[in-house]
Amino acid sequence: MPYDPSAFPPFAVTVDLVVLTVRRHSLCALAVRRGETPFQGRWALPGGFVREDEDLAQAAARELAEETGLCVHDPAAPAQDDGAHLEQLATYGDPDRDPRMRVVSVAHLALAPDLPAPRAGGDASNARWAPVEELLEQSGYGRTGEPPAPLAFDHAQILADGVERARSKIEYSSLATAFCPPEFTVGELRRVYEAVWSVALDPRNFHRKVTGTPGFLVPTGGTTTRQGGRPAQLFRAGGATLLNPPMLRPEV
Repeated sequence: MPYDPSAFPPFAVTVDLVVLTVRRHSLCALAVRRGETPFQGRWALPGGFVREDEDLAQAAARELAEETGLCVHDPAAPAQDDGAHLEQLATYGDPDRDPRMRVVSVAHLALAPDLPAPRAGGDASNARWAPVEELLEQSGYGRTGEPPAPLAFDHAQILADGVERARSKIEYSSLATAFCPPEFTVGELRRVYEAVWSVALDPRNFHRKVTGTPGFLVPTGGTTTRQGGRPAQLFRAGGATLLNPPMLRPEV
């Protein structure tokens, strides 16, 4: 029998982005208010449909650039101020996840240093950074003065999965440095761990662990007083991708 494409039901593919950053010592995610149906007026994760001439990585990188102005960081290249870590998270294909038609979403996780106020793009009417704890409230999310409502589609589940991926990976990989500028202090890195894990860490123990882990941090030779107090030594990310020993998450 010859292959007949019309014998199969059509479906679309989208990319949704869990974009995480640390702002004011809190782990925050990028949320956009939908300007069109379905779920018009509800908060959602940024994303969009994959174009005919794109692969998944290209579509995710395009959406990231449109929503944040960031480009995907090449691990083999030097760190850059407008670069972000981007990786594929998971695929979501519940038949009823989108009321328009059958839509399969390939979610991606993006991590970047403290970012400026976002700009809305595509079908979003506005965008903002919000603490992940607020976005994942069971009662839903809403800005001050507006009734809370669940995130659109299945985006609460996607966000929860992205947050857990980040929390887990910074235990055994150098991924936490993706939240930092190209040069950073141990104190700034510690605050990343505290924000992502939602815990308080002992500064001395943390300093001993990260500076004693082979390939994790490399001294730049410079210092800074941007955090106040005495000059603090500056570091950059080392070449290690896996940490040995790992930075184990405290039990809470």
